[in-house]
Amino acid sequence: AVVIAGCIGVIAVVIAGCIGVIAEVSREALEKRYQQGWIHEIIDEVEACVARVIAARKAKEILSIGFHGNVVALWEGLVCHTKKTGENIVELGSDQTSLHNPFNGGYYPVQLTFEEANKMMGEDPTRFKELVQESLRRHVEAVNYLVTKGMHFWDYGNAFLLEASRAGASVKKEDGTFIYPSYVQMTVGDVFSLGFGPFRWVCTSGDPEDLRKTDEIAAGVIREQLQENPTPEEVNNLQDNLTWIEQAGANKMVVGSQARILYSNQAGRTRIAKAFNDAIAQGVISAPIVLSRDHHDVSGTDSPYRETSNITDGSMWCADMAIQNVIGDASRGATYVSIHNGGGVGWGEVINGGFGMVLDGSVEAGDTAVRMLHWDVSNGVSRRAWSGHPLANSAISATSSTVPGYNLTRYNDTDEELINQI
Repeated sequence: AVVIAGCIGVIAVVIAGCIGVIAEVSREALEKRYQQGWIHEIIDEVEACVARVIAARKAKEILSIGFHGNVVALWEGLVCHTKKTGENIVELGSDQTSLHNPFNGGYYPVQLTFEEANKMMGEDPTRFKELVQESLRRHVEAVNYLVTKGMHFWDYGNAFLLEASRAGASVKKEDGTFIYPSYVQMTVGDVFSLGFGPFRWVCTSGDPEDLRKTDEIAAGVIREQLQENPTPEEVNNLQDNLTWIEQAGANKMVVGSQARILYSNQAGRTRIAKAFNDAIAQGVISAPIVLSRDHHDVSGTDSPYRETSNITDGSMWCADMAIQNVIGDASRGATYVSIHNGGGVGWGEVINGGFGMVLDGSVEAGDTAVRMLHWDVSNGVSRRAWSGHPLANSAISATSSTVPGYNLTRYNDTDEELINQI
């Protein structure tokens, strides 16, 4: 079972074959996800939620539960269950509350109802801050206990550990580092180092049939990649994302625009883009497609608490990659680029760069997209290779050997013992 806070990651839990409990204080938000089919059940009481998880585990159900209440109350209920029975029923835990904005609605303290909190944060912000920090201390105490009983917890990179430390919670080791990794440090950093990241596209026709065709095209590209002797690490990512894109339509992931997101690497993105453009030219897809990506990607973000937290050569604190990214994308023909601040972890903590690329079926659009996407992905993979990451070094070496005219500055390993003698 997986427990998180905030209505995010719901479908991923189901596709992965898990039991997911998503805690949310807003009934409106839960009802919206329930109506979309992303949440299977809504439960209002802690004891009932714990009992439902136990039943689902025994029945080996794949289930998405929306818990209407404060996640701290849920964590404390799980602690009570474990102390009473000796049984830990949650294997994985994280937090996706908006703690980069902790005192203005990003985090709701367990001591107040949703309505009480909304009132107090405006009328008595000093007291509200005190309650938030007290709630964070309780939050961490419960999580820390469950971790001692076998649960694995990680920080999403949303400033949970940072704000918890500022509140005086027990989240730091003696050396001052956090006791839990960010999920970039734990897993996604390796994914980024391979060049896989959240590639996006929007069908401008607004036609669901066009989106369905793009799903088929993208799935076909992934199947081709799986036949081309990928590394074991690449195979894992390709297979996971093939499952994702094959099940995307059935899981009703469209909310507004006919858009899709798919983790793909440099080779995959360029081939998907070329295939989309060819399909538009041939009339298979009825209107242009706009390519983009999340800011949370291989190259577009400098964020020492999340996206670049696994770059360990000291440059995690530098904010130049996002700027280089948009300049490189612009010079290679992106339709538009943007540079902004605050994405995902808060103002002053991150620099984000983004792009948009219109595919209209022309030869020029297809060639430009391939040229631009080479840079958009490889810029970040190169940086990770320069920091000494072996997967990034392998990925960028493969790119440089297959992309004509690709020039790469290689990094040199240093002798730590020799450096320490200086």
